[in-house]
Amino acid sequence: LSSSTTGAEKQEKQYQAHQGFGNHHGGVTGAHTYFYADEAKCDQHMETFLRCIDASSGSSEDGFSAIKLTALARPQFLVRFSEVLVKWRRFFHQMATEQGQAGQAVLDTKLEVEKLQEALANLGIASKAESRQWFTGSTVDLLDWNSLLDSRTKLSRPLLIPNRMTGQLEPLLSRFSEEEELQMKRVLQRMDVLAKRAMEKGVRLMVDAEQSYFQPAISHLTVQTQRCFNRSQPIIYNTYQCYLKEAYNNVTGDMELSRREDWHFGSKLVRGAYMEQERERAAQMGYEDPINTTYEKTNEMYHRCLDYVLEEITRSRKASVMVASHNEDTVKFTLRRMMELGIHPSDKKVCFGQLLGMCDQITFPLGQAGFPVYKYVPYGPVNEVLPYLSRRAQENRGFMQRANRERDLLWKEVKRRLLTGNLFS
Repeated sequence: LSSSTTGAEKQEKQYQAHQGFGNHHGGVTGAHTYFYADEAKCDQHMETFLRCIDASSGSSEDGFSAIKLTALARPQFLVRFSEVLVKWRRFFHQMATEQGQAGQAVLDTKLEVEKLQEALANLGIASKAESRQWFTGSTVDLLDWNSLLDSRTKLSRPLLIPNRMTGQLEPLLSRFSEEEELQMKRVLQRMDVLAKRAMEKGVRLMVDAEQSYFQPAISHLTVQTQRCFNRSQPIIYNTYQCYLKEAYNNVTGDMELSRREDWHFGSKLVRGAYMEQERERAAQMGYEDPINTTYEKTNEMYHRCLDYVLEEITRSRKASVMVASHNEDTVKFTLRRMMELGIHPSDKKVCFGQLLGMCDQITFPLGQAGFPVYKYVPYGPVNEVLPYLSRRAQENRGFMQRANRERDLLWKEVKRRLLTGNLFS
């Protein structure tokens, strides 16, 4: 058993159910993840999101409304779907390793079709005659590979691959049960309803990122919706968590797909809100921690992803990004790169976002300078909304220093008004 196989087997544990994380609440200070028993609850959440879209439309132009897919689909289904997606992509990288391309960036990894067909035949997965129908070019990259997954119903039989530990054939791409197919259909229908309302109301829809074991399914479903609704403008925004080691691959892969299919790439970049829970779950279940090892590496990842999107804006004008950050260095980095690349605030390709009640010393100057800037407004029962107030304490080590600075700025403004006699301006 090779070490690479051992690592892959461990990684798959990330996308398996775990009773200790059944309600997905433990260790989450930044966001609430829904857990419920029936589809009716999903429909209730959809109605709430529809009202939120209407409220966003009535309060401002170019509004945003955020939705969470764990409110629109059963978490068990999202975990199951994520497992299928990850096994499928892992097999692609396994084939890449066999062709001497281990460790390459996702967009640089291209399988030679002839060698791939031979490997599939040798593994007993498919004959050359069968696999010849699957690929049209001389090479296959991950996006081509994923398109085969999207058309899995066209395959003549379930794909089986030998398990290197047991020697037994196991489904690589097993078919969903009838109930799972229905769940897939329902969640896409709900997203379709929300996207159509958002388009009708002139509101952009942000799909929030969630725990890493849900995220492959969430991103896949979001991209499917973007392919339909982002043809002429960015209506649907996907969220990328830059504390994940795979963040850059996720951003570059989705953007490349948008280029090939000629739709607008809408993105929201965050650092992430589930670090404590992610690390606890990885330790308990025995898979590699998906989070960057240090805060500095997360900063580097954020700026790397952001720079990639900004350069695409300059190149094609078919990309947009919300810089959702309370980090002053990140805001300064964004402003500097916009100036260097010739991206003007009035282009409305770059906007900024902070939580309501936090970092007003960043929000207000940006707005006054003409940049599109938004306040993220949490809503709901008090006991479920309060955790947002501690969100940045977990995400940013310098939170307390910035809170002290904000207090000092407010006190300075109070003294200025007292001395000038202008208490209300």
